[in-house]
Amino acid sequence: MDILRFITAGSVDDGKSTLIGRLLYDSKNILIDQLEALEKQSKNKNENGVDLAILTDGLRAEREQGITIDVAYRYFSTPKRKFIIADAPGHIQYTRNMITGASNSQLIIILIDARQGVIEQTRRHSIIASLLKMKNVVVAINKMDLVDYSEEIFNDIKAQYQLVAQKLGLENVNYFPISAFYGDNIVDESERTPWYEGPTLLDFLENVEVNNNTNLENARFQVQYVIRPQTDELHDYRGYSGEIISGIYQKGDQITILPQNIETTISKIETGGKEVDLVFANQPAVLHLEDDIDVSRGDFFVKIENQPKVENEVEAIVCWLDKKELNEGNKYFIQHKSKVVKTIIKEIEYKIDVNTLENIPIYSGIKLNEVVKVKLKTASPLVFDSFNENNDTGSAILIDETSNSTVGAVMILS
Repeated sequence: MDILRFITAGSVDDGKSTLIGRLLYDSKNILIDQLEALEKQSKNKNENGVDLAILTDGLRAEREQGITIDVAYRYFSTPKRKFIIADAPGHIQYTRNMITGASNSQLIIILIDARQGVIEQTRRHSIIASLLKMKNVVVAINKMDLVDYSEEIFNDIKAQYQLVAQKLGLENVNYFPISAFYGDNIVDESERTPWYEGPTLLDFLENVEVNNNTNLENARFQVQYVIRPQTDELHDYRGYSGEIISGIYQKGDQITILPQNIETTISKIETGGKEVDLVFANQPAVLHLEDDIDVSRGDFFVKIENQPKVENEVEAIVCWLDKKELNEGNKYFIQHKSKVVKTIIKEIEYKIDVNTLENIPIYSGIKLNEVVKVKLKTASPLVFDSFNENNDTGSAILIDETSNSTVGAVMILS
């Protein structure tokens, strides 16, 4: 079975944790001892005598305040598919947590309170989904029980969000009228929404196509480790291990090693301890070369006829994740897959208003959760594609040199 990684996002009290709890509960993915503990801890009980949000709100502060603070990851499965869920915080000050959870997700569920409609946080999370180029967006209009399951209200909110999606260029948007508290249209169809003729949320999640974002065109392989046993049996063995980031590699392919710009040929390919003729995106592999070349961790193998950019200066969108301000001239490490190099913030061009997508002039340092367009200068060349073309090679993180903390999420533009 394949795996769908998705994230839930929305404003405070929109019911994200309750929705995930409902998915786990109704799909029979809760153990008996978990259920007993759940019944004892529940304060806000539903008709089954439990508070489903507790399943994801693991921190004590979250349970006491009734809010989600950290990104909570949960796993469950059905006969059709396995799922990894990230439950993102709804508070504005935890936007960075939401970005972290969304970076590895293939689908986002944006919850909207049926009583509130599209609000600021709805737009903010939609903009982040747009920036991260998420292929599938689910709009779950929750708490339909509190508006008498009104078709008119559902259609009105759907129309509101369609304007947001159109402005942001979001495609593949699907809408669901649900009640996480009572379970309407989540795992089972609801008799209280006879006007809704679409699938349940779980049915959609089980069947949505998730492999359509696999890039098989741009062959990109980055060396993670050089295998050189130097034993009597493997005296001349030299392999370069890593994951095929994108594209397809075959024995005999003519490649260029970057950033050195040296041409050679793939002489052998191994995966799973066996020699094969071909490997493709997302597979771990060991590649062998015909020529003895000085290759190090972080170097790229690419096809001669399809090459990425190799530059010391890049333009990028940065989502700032640190309490210390970002300023021009600041120095960091940039980690681009396996490669880590020093970088400096050469210029901060403008800040992006996460409510309107307008560009705002910079008058002071960039604060936590703000999104900016910057120019970076690196100590050695980066090998990359733009995030729009290949988000695997177009993304990176900024790391504080002293604390070693991740301080920025980077989407490379050019």
